[in-house]
Amino acid sequence: MTMRALFLTRIYETSLQDDSLLDELEQAVWMIEDGDEAGHAWCEEKGYPGYTSYASLDDLPTRAPAFGTLAKLLHEHAARFAESLHWDVAASDLRLDAIWVNILGEDGSHSGHIHPGSVISGTVYISMPEGSGDLRFEDPRLAMMMAAPALKEDAPDDAKRFIYVSPSAGDILMWESWLRHEVMPSRHDDARISISFNFGLTR
Repeated sequence: MTMRALFLTRIYETSLQDDSLLDELEQAVWMIEDGDEAGHAWCEEKGYPGYTSYASLDDLPTRAPAFGTLAKLLHEHAARFAESLHWDVAASDLRLDAIWVNILGEDGSHSGHIHPGSVISGTVYISMPEGSGDLRFEDPRLAMMMAAPALKEDAPDDAKRFIYVSPSAGDILMWESWLRHEVMPSRHDDARISISFNFGLTR
């Protein structure tokens, strides 16, 4: 008998490995949050449980040196991820076309979603107090499992329908943008701080 694993879903995991950059990024995040009146207004209007610069600022790499350094680093990691996915693209074909700040407090969460129009999405974790919301990935086949039986409790990760990841400060995660994911509610009143991003193609 032969068993084959088909249509694998890959998650790229790495870390900043630079505590000084992590500190600089946290300072830059709070600087952005403090001055972004439009962002706060959008969050209040939409009922966002915290702060995000997603709808208000599109130029973070030019606003603080730490964001510029991060943008270059993310491009290097995105190129490695694309190579691991066997994509027929060059590093120069990848473009960081969105990068934004997220701050969530107690009970803060982000419902399930994908990132249409992008090819690689991900998050850099800046501050993750114990009990901060996990990141949950959903099996992309889930909507087609009309009569699939329940899984055994000891099912391995590659058989599960949801995978929960508990990032630490400094971690970087990347995934293909079609993969549905969500941030589970935080159980800590200290800020859960992250920087999310999307890569598109220049061609």
